Amino acid sequence: MASLLHLDASARTERSISRDLSASFIETWRKHRPQDAVIRRDLATDPPGFVTQDWIAACFTPESARTDAHHAALKESDDLIAELEQATLIVLGTPMYNYGLPAALKAWVDQVVRVNRTFSFDLARGDYPLAPILSGKTLVCLASKGEFGFAQGGIREDKNHLDPHIETFAPYLGVEECHFISVEYQEFGDERHERSRAAARQNAVALAETLARSLEPLPGS
Repeated sequence: MASLLHLDASARTERSISRDLSASFIETWRKHRPQDAVIRRDLATDPPGFVTQDWIAACFTPESARTDAHHAALKESDDLIAELEQATLIVLGTPMYNYGLPAALKAWVDQVVRVNRTFSFDLARGDYPLAPILSGKTLVCLASKGEFGFAQGGIREDKNHLDPHIETFAPYLGVEECHFISVEYQEFGDERHERSRAAARQNAVALAETLARSLEPLPGS
């Protein structure tokens, strides 16, 4: 049985394009694999805390030497990492805010990308001492973008700091395969936006079907 971690980061709880896409993906997945577990976390309505001085001190204190205060400072991080560890597939619905990650999503990343939990840091390894600890996960990013031309070769490719940022930190979540589907032209609200939205939903459904069928059959199926 697979486990999905379903994250939404849009500040809009209604009329959200990225939430609509992620919901379509999850709904399609459930049709094919109803027994799979889905861990739901809404990063906008329940945003993770920011990294603090106390968090950093606790993180870099050896576990055997941590005090109750250290453990308290890392409690939220521990809980979020436990959810991540269970997941076979990460389904992320997110808007692009000011060409990058929403603050709530960035806060989640900072809580879960943690030394000795999701990556190791060993100076003895030379010029590239960081290595992921988790592995075997797939990430699906379903995004909404107000303008257009953010794809590779597009006129605003250089302003797309959402997809490359996700691709950069994804290995430290244990991700080995990334998929990106986006809606563009939102600010224009014209037929180009409607076509982009319809295509993205169709692609999200098709991707959910493809990934669901690529897994081992469920018992009794």
